[in-house]
Amino acid sequence: MAEAAAGLVSVIVPVYNGARFLRAALDSIMAQTYAPLELVVVDDGSTDGSGPIAQGYPAARCLTQPNQGNAVAKNAGLAATRGEFVAFLEADDVWPVGKLSEQVDTLRQGPAAGFTTGQMAFFLEPGISRPDWVPAHFLTEPQPAYLPSGLLIRRTVFDQIGTFDETIRLTNDLDWLTRARDAGVGVEVTPQVVVHKRVHGDNLTYRGAERARELLRIMAASVRRKAQTQTEAGP
Repeated sequence: MAEAAAGLVSVIVPVYNGARFLRAALDSIMAQTYAPLELVVVDDGSTDGSGPIAQGYPAARCLTQPNQGNAVAKNAGLAATRGEFVAFLEADDVWPVGKLSEQVDTLRQGPAAGFTTGQMAFFLEPGISRPDWVPAHFLTEPQPAYLPSGLLIRRTVFDQIGTFDETIRLTNDLDWLTRARDAGVGVEVTPQVVVHKRVHGDNLTYRGAERARELLRIMAASVRRKAQTQTEAGP
């Protein structure tokens, strides 16, 4: 990766057919109080006008690619940016105003941490009932935001553990977090809500069987890494 620019936050928005919600996501980035930041939107082959919406934001640099999946889009954004800190926002999520300022302060005050997260608040799109995969208390009690939209990451962590696995379509974020944990990357978790997670018609299908297969693969890889570490450490 290119040499990081000190203090710069690179915000990467991967989007695939997210036109319904993209403006709200981008507006929440534009409302951030932190500077400097760069914004890159990666249009992963959308057919619904997501690209033109992003192009309507002068601050946004827009990349387009054939549809290849969320991990490929996030990695493309990483390759095109140079911030010391990296943040992701999914096109259907929104940030509270102070998200970046608070998280940059957290990392500056905790130099041993490779990334920070806080809490996420779920909310239902009007007209949508709570799906089974969202426990009822998630709608009333914030939950730890271990998902890309909730993180702020030092770019050096990607140099250490690599980027997102492009062969894992649904849970590549969990795979990345598991690799970071296994590598001993430090994390600071704060009590502030750092992302509002939207539950809507297009994310109601959980695709449980595919997720289960990916989770088994992630767990097996983690076991292998830990075994390798113990072998290298010796008796």
